[in-house]
Amino acid sequence: MSDEPAPTDSPDTRESFVLDDIDEAVTEEAIDHTLDSGAGEATVSREEVETEIMGDIVEYFESVYEPEALGIDAPTEAAVRQRWFDFDYLEEYDLVSWRWSRRPYSYTAIVYDPAENEHRYHVDAPTLTEFEQYVREDLTRILRQDLMHRDIGAEEERDEIFELEVQRVFDEHAAAVPPAPLLRILYYLRRDFVRYGKIDPLMGDPAIEDISCDGVDVPLFVYHGAYRDLETNLSFTEARLDAFVTRLAQRAGKSLTAADPLLDASLPDGSRAQFTLGSDISLRGSTFTIRRFSEDPFTPTDLIDFETFSLDQMAYLWLLVENGKSVVFAGGTGSGKTTSLNAISYFIPPGNKIVSIEDTPELRLPHENWVRNVTRSSSTADGQGAVTMFDLLESALRQRPEFLLVGEIRANPQVAFTFFQAISTGHTAYTTFHADSAEGAMRRLENEPLNIPRQMIGSLDVVSIQRQVTKGPRRVRRNHKLVELTPAPDADGGVRTRDVFGRDPASDSMEQRAPSALLQEIKYERGWDDRQLRRELSLRREVLRYLLREDIRHHESVGRVIHTFYRKPQTVLEQIRADELDPADLPAQRSE
Repeated sequence: MSDEPAPTDSPDTRESFVLDDIDEAVTEEAIDHTLDSGAGEATVSREEVETEIMGDIVEYFESVYEPEALGIDAPTEAAVRQRWFDFDYLEEYDLVSWRWSRRPYSYTAIVYDPAENEHRYHVDAPTLTEFEQYVREDLTRILRQDLMHRDIGAEEERDEIFELEVQRVFDEHAAAVPPAPLLRILYYLRRDFVRYGKIDPLMGDPAIEDISCDGVDVPLFVYHGAYRDLETNLSFTEARLDAFVTRLAQRAGKSLTAADPLLDASLPDGSRAQFTLGSDISLRGSTFTIRRFSEDPFTPTDLIDFETFSLDQMAYLWLLVENGKSVVFAGGTGSGKTTSLNAISYFIPPGNKIVSIEDTPELRLPHENWVRNVTRSSSTADGQGAVTMFDLLESALRQRPEFLLVGEIRANPQVAFTFFQAISTGHTAYTTFHADSAEGAMRRLENEPLNIPRQMIGSLDVVSIQRQVTKGPRRVRRNHKLVELTPAPDADGGVRTRDVFGRDPASDSMEQRAPSALLQEIKYERGWDDRQLRRELSLRREVLRYLLREDIRHHESVGRVIHTFYRKPQTVLEQIRADELDPADLPAQRSE
């Protein structure tokens, strides 16, 4: 694959860097077993579904299960088929797809309700007899008493201690229980003690972005990447809901009490959680909302594949980031602001010092020279010991960062002013902000409570407007506009906006709407002519296209390719053009 011919230096062509289209992207998460087209008409009977799932369980115990690992013999096929799951829900719903959550103990399913003409989310776990339920409660009580006096630190230590204790308790109190019931009980003990309790199957589904509990005896809802808002078959009684939110808060290292019933926290897996305890301020009882984040963050390859950004836009952003231009990602809740911020940060040159500041640790970068800061709330009534975003931002500026990443600018004028002051004094900075347009973002910044001077706003380079839009039956995230800001020559220090890229809703495509002043600025600063500018954009586009074509999207692999391109561009390009580039053969990231 060779470089594209560069354009002439004619004024008419110097900004028309129109890049090739890419194939239509696949946006949905892969689901293990799809049983129909998703239109609501089942193509399989209950008997066929039951045969498939039960056959998978039998196969697991015959060829995968290792009895010595738990000291429990594998159950017989007859014992498994006699009682494991309750498939009665299939009398009312049609099964669209299903996937194992914890094979062979729990699975989740997308079902279609023909009576209501809507999809639902179903969680199935082993059914327990009255005797098995009694044994479970007895062992739960014993384990709770034993673990109460253990000093448990990290999550890994929690798992190890539980496994040791549960084997001892089984030997002493459940030796006569047959293997099949014992394994079913063990699943519930593990689920409740070391995992996430009733919502553990939801936490294990990569397609779920949000989990919401709206109160006592109210069905939980999930936001599914393909099916949007779905009602589940899970709910909590009042006593269990209060205990559950209190325990989750403890897992997050926080305290939730009647005196302080509101809490924002980060769970051990990195998910962001918000809790309310009791019915004083939430009339339907305790609530929680969990926003989940993937351990493998979305990369530039993913965002092109999802059609959130076009290949043109991503090559443009790469060149801006590489040359120290500052960007604010603006949009509504769930529009993909933080995801986009994290993805373009892959373009920060290796070795540059990065300082990030967040309330909840969401960013994940393939860089080593990265100071990662998180705010801390106070553990005392008088507020002592709290470390705010403003405290961290002030401290960050004394660390001489080359790139500054702030998780979000909210309504704190000190944070907003210091962020824009950092840009005005030469720092490259990125953040997210709630606004639906570039003009709306500037109005919010200029007015109460932030009151950022116009001259400071003019030092920002780009506002990326993110939106969540409907495409057919699905909601998708799209970049709505990439807007460049330039100081106006008038006396009051105004700011001009230029929509360089915009989305056409009719075709769901991105188009270049105006020449880029920032690219002309970069060209001048680097001493390039128009031909060299086009060549640099073409090379970055070539790398991104290869990553997309070869489905290279894991964060480590993408990071290796981009960082090696910075250090040895010719090596990367030669391997791409020979179709021989393998990220595993490239050096891991390191500080310069």
